[in-house]
Amino acid sequence: MRLPPLATGPGWPVLEPGWVWLCGAGPGDPGLLTLHALNALAQADVVIYDALVQEAILDWAPQADHIYAGKRGGKPSAKQRDISLRLVDLARAGKRVLRLKGGDPFVFGRGGEEAQTLIQHGVPVRIIPGISAGIGGLAYAGIPVTHRDVNQSVTFVTGHDQSGKAPQSLDWQAIAKGSQVIVIYMGMKHIAQISAALLDAGRAADEPVAVVTTATTADQQVLETTLGTVEADIATAGLEPPAIICVGRAVKMREVLDWQGQLAGEAPRNLDPLGRGRPAETA
Repeated sequence: MRLPPLATGPGWPVLEPGWVWLCGAGPGDPGLLTLHALNALAQADVVIYDALVQEAILDWAPQADHIYAGKRGGKPSAKQRDISLRLVDLARAGKRVLRLKGGDPFVFGRGGEEAQTLIQHGVPVRIIPGISAGIGGLAYAGIPVTHRDVNQSVTFVTGHDQSGKAPQSLDWQAIAKGSQVIVIYMGMKHIAQISAALLDAGRAADEPVAVVTTATTADQQVLETTLGTVEADIATAGLEPPAIICVGRAVKMREVLDWQGQLAGEAPRNLDPLGRGRPAETA
């Protein structure tokens, strides 16, 4: 696929030899790349990419070597130290290096660690943000992470810590009480512990939950469930990671905002899912 002329014209950043650009590839749909990402793909000598980067995105860098460095829970993966030091070695060899990461590199993507390693080794970097799955993936499912009738806060948490276990350092009591909407990355493996912790902290068993797998791609699936039944419903549906999980009344908005379903000819299930009793345009 040919790149838009804008992304390769004068005035755009130049990826120089010896530099590493850490770039977010977005949640999956190649159309959600930024123009800076396209510009980087057109210039790179080497693209080191993660497991969640779509193959179609790599097609925009036919001139580059493509090196897989994906990390997936429970599966053999490259060690983070080896990935970071390989970036250093490639830059020192004079390569134009693009480190392409799913979503946004600084949102549960280890981009901060990699950038720090590069700078500590004297390698210049540029950071190119991407659309995070916790926002873009839910939007594709018709779920706004903020809505003034639902929440004035949203909390993003990871579903596992560095050891791969459910995070022990999170104060689930504080999270449950302090945020109306909770977005959980990489949480499917430990959903039993996470849902139990939120229920123990006082969240209602009938609170709406959405599980969105392979968000924004043609394989996207969306499960609407509740906090009390999410574990069983995931098993019944046979869902597999990668997934983004949203807890809170914002999930109800999918009943009216499932725009992909409407494109397929489905009617909105409920034009007033929050029960406001008045038109949406009214204050």
